[in-house]
Amino acid sequence: MSKDFSQYRAHPWHGIEAGPDLPGIVNVFIEITPADPIKYEICKDTGYLVVDRVQRTSALPPAVYGLVPRTYCGSRVAAMTGDNLEGDGDPLDVVIFSERPIGQADVLAEAKVVGGLCTVDKGEADDKIVCVLPSDRVYGGVEDVSELPEVFIERLRHYFETYKWIPGMDKSPCFVKSVYGREQAHKVVEASLEDYRELVGQ
Repeated sequence: MSKDFSQYRAHPWHGIEAGPDLPGIVNVFIEITPADPIKYEICKDTGYLVVDRVQRTSALPPAVYGLVPRTYCGSRVAAMTGDNLEGDGDPLDVVIFSERPIGQADVLAEAKVVGGLCTVDKGEADDKIVCVLPSDRVYGGVEDVSELPEVFIERLRHYFETYKWIPGMDKSPCFVKSVYGREQAHKVVEASLEDYRELVGQ
């Protein structure tokens, strides 16, 4: 057994390394599974998952959803959208595609970065990084988002462009500006790491 351990639970955002081989392989703290009609979100103070809201519509996430520890969507990430936006002030969001369903949240996974979605939420940059599990027997060999089935990205776009829309609103507050590949996704991960270092004063 390793002697390098904590007697206490590490904070998923601040107490866990961002990944073993950045920016290509990241650690992901999973917050939501595709079966969840509840929007769970990490509490930034305690590190526990909390109920953010009960989803009003029938839409369910098409992939597991989580965050990369020690990342932050600040000015550097926002600048990559090409618009005069601010970051959403949250850790970097990640979705993971896996042939075998991951049915439990509040767990960690090492994931390979293959692309991302440049997403704008209420006028703020809110990128979604797309990953696969390296050990996955079906998708583990994917190196770029363009190699995934097109319908996967279609489902992601539809989910993120509608999951905050409710009847009575003129339009959704979220839209996907573009889909980008691995190279750009690596740059977004690196920018989020720099934004985090600035946030915590490192």
